[in-house]
Amino acid sequence: MSDFLRAPAEIKYAEELDWLESIDDNPKPFSWRLSPKMVRLFILGSERSDGLDREISQKWFGDRSFVERSIVTLASDRGLLLIGDPGTGKSWLAELLSAAICRNSTLVVQGTAGTTEDHIKYSWNVSMVIAKGQSRESMIPSPIMTAMETGAIGRFEELTRSTSDVQDALISILSEKYVSVPELDSDSIVFAQPGFSIIATANSRDRGVNDLSSALKRRFNFVRIPVMTNRKSEAEIVRFRTEELLRRHQIELDVPPTLLDVLLQSFADLRASAAAAGSDDEKLESALSTAEQIGVLEDAILHSNFFGERALTARTLASSLVGSLARREPEDLAILNKYLHGVVEPRGKKEGGSWPEFLEGGRDAIATLS
Repeated sequence: MSDFLRAPAEIKYAEELDWLESIDDNPKPFSWRLSPKMVRLFILGSERSDGLDREISQKWFGDRSFVERSIVTLASDRGLLLIGDPGTGKSWLAELLSAAICRNSTLVVQGTAGTTEDHIKYSWNVSMVIAKGQSRESMIPSPIMTAMETGAIGRFEELTRSTSDVQDALISILSEKYVSVPELDSDSIVFAQPGFSIIATANSRDRGVNDLSSALKRRFNFVRIPVMTNRKSEAEIVRFRTEELLRRHQIELDVPPTLLDVLLQSFADLRASAAAAGSDDEKLESALSTAEQIGVLEDAILHSNFFGERALTARTLASSLVGSLARREPEDLAILNKYLHGVVEPRGKKEGGSWPEFLEGGRDAIATLS
C-alpha cells in the first residue's frame, strides 16, 4: 500500500473487507462479495449493537438513507446516479460501494467534453488489427465493457460533462445490458454478467451544460447528496481526513480543536453570506463544500510542517483559506475582505481567542494577492 500515491478503497481497506467477507452469512445479490447489510456496515462503520468482534471504521459521513438507497438501487437492474454540489463526497461514496460490492473500484470513465463513445464501449489495438485483422483479441474494452464482462460495477464520473452522443450510448447498455460489436462477424455481442451496474456522478452546478435526456434519466435512480450542514458530522469528516493526511506524510503536528472550530465557523459564515447574496457576483465562486474545507486545512498543515514552526497557527489557517477560496480577482478578494472586516473583526474583539490572529493572517493574505 505504501507504494501507491493513493490506494483505491479495495486495497486501502483490504483487511476489513476480507474480514467482513469471512463472517458474512447474509444473502448476497448476484455475484456480490458482500451482502447489502455488510456493504452498509463497511461504508458507515460499525456500532456496538452490531455485536462484531472488531470495530469497522466509518468511511463516509452522511445520512444512512442515502447509502441504503444506493445499495438497493445497485441490487436492482437500474443504474445509480449520485448528484449534488462539488465536494459532497459523491465520488468517494461511489468508490466505496464498488470496493465493497466487487472489490474493484477502478473501472472508471471520466466524463469531459472530449469523452467519446469509444471510452464507454471499445476501441481497437491498431497494430494488432493491421497484423491479424479485427478480432476479440485486438479489441480494447472500455472500463464499462470490462465491468459488463466481469459482472462488476462500472463508474462514470461527471456524466453531465460529456456530450449527448456519449450519454445516449449509455441508454442501450443500461436497458439492453449488452454491447454490439458490428465489426466482428462472430462473437459480436458482449453481454453483461450478473452483478453489472453503473454508478454515475453529476454536479448539480453543471445543470445546463449537457442535460440528461428523459430516456437516460429513466434508467437511473437518483440519489441527491446535499452539502453537509451538520456541524458535528462535518467536524468528524474534517478530522478523519486530516488524520489520514498526517499518517500519509508521517507528520507529527497537532490540530488544536480551537482552530478546527475557527475553520468550521468561517465556512458556516461564508455559506450563510452566499445564501443571502442577491447575485452571483456577491458569492464566492467556491462551493464552500466540506472537501474544500479539508483542502484548506491540509494546505495549512503542510505549510506549517514544511515552512512554519511545525505548529498550526490561526495566521497560517487564514492565509490558506484566502489562498484557496480567492479564485476570481477582484470579486472573491472583495467578498473575503468584507467578511474579515464585517464578521471576523467584531468577533475577535468580542470573543478573543484565535480570531484576532486569524483576522491578521487573512488581511495579510489579501494584501499579498491584491
